[in-house]
Amino acid sequence: MNSMNAPKILPWIARKAGISDELALKLWRRAVSEAEYLTGKTEGSDYWGFAIDRFLAIVEDEVGSTQTFDLTPAPQLSWMWRHQTRMSMMSLLATQNAYRLWQNTLEGMYPQKKAA
Repeated sequence: MNSMNAPKILPWIARKAGISDELALKLWRRAVSEAEYLTGKTEGSDYWGFAIDRFLAIVEDEVGSTQTFDLTPAPQLSWMWRHQTRMSMMSLLATQNAYRLWQNTLEGMYPQKKAA
């Protein structure tokens, strides 16, 4: 894994979490490794979704384990990722339900004859 495959948002997350870019890249590599191990893949939406979700959780754990004197807490980013995933799934579910409604309506209007 090289840094070319790291998401472009990595430095932003590092700054928001108060960690170095190098540590963020190290944590990203760990997340990718875990995603590959658990999914058995190195591509696909399941793999990337799990890698990002795991990365955000690892960053939150890392920030929580370091002592800082800054009184403003690091943002909890995993909720945003999970919310985005839920919203995407709701959209897909709504589309699927609309398709089924139209399919059932058309089948009701034009019933097919059953073979004897």
